[in-house]
Amino acid sequence: MGTILVAYGSKEGQTEKIAGRIAEALAGRGHDARAVSVADDAAGETLADADAVLLGSSIHLGAHSKPVYGFVREHRDDIEARPNGFFQVSLSSALDDEDARAEVATYLDEFVEKSGWHPERMAAFGGALRYSEYGFLTRMMMKRIVKDATGDTDASRDYEYTDWDEVESFAADFAEFVESTAGTAAGGAAV
Repeated sequence: MGTILVAYGSKEGQTEKIAGRIAEALAGRGHDARAVSVADDAAGETLADADAVLLGSSIHLGAHSKPVYGFVREHRDDIEARPNGFFQVSLSSALDDEDARAEVATYLDEFVEKSGWHPERMAAFGGALRYSEYGFLTRMMMKRIVKDATGDTDASRDYEYTDWDEVESFAADFAEFVESTAGTAAGGAAV
């Protein structure tokens, strides 16, 4: 099996947690999978040795992680030379209504447009509210944002909205994609 880099940009840690879970799921299928922050110099070095790459970004205040954009700009040719995918993490992805789905699609479209990279696989996962990590102003702003969306305004606790079954399913789909691509590249038939 191959080496898969799961690189991520995370602010409060939920995207990092998701990247770690994806790496574990890929490792469970026999891949050498490593979750590495794009802020770590090792991400670029690990990419050079990877057979495939997944990149994840959190969304804060309507924008993807700037370090993720930087990583894509610096390594786009290397990313595109391998089976690749992208996942984003946001509160909008946790909501099941038409406006939230449209917002998630807009975030994905904006990422593709701004980065110039067209991932072969994409997913969007619900994130978390980390009131314990927020300063006073961010806490107040987030309470206002989520009041109508989720109603989770009790700032004395954190909330997690990630659907872990969905994360596992995306990891399995990406693994199958990588495995079929490797079979085709090695001259075998894709399964």
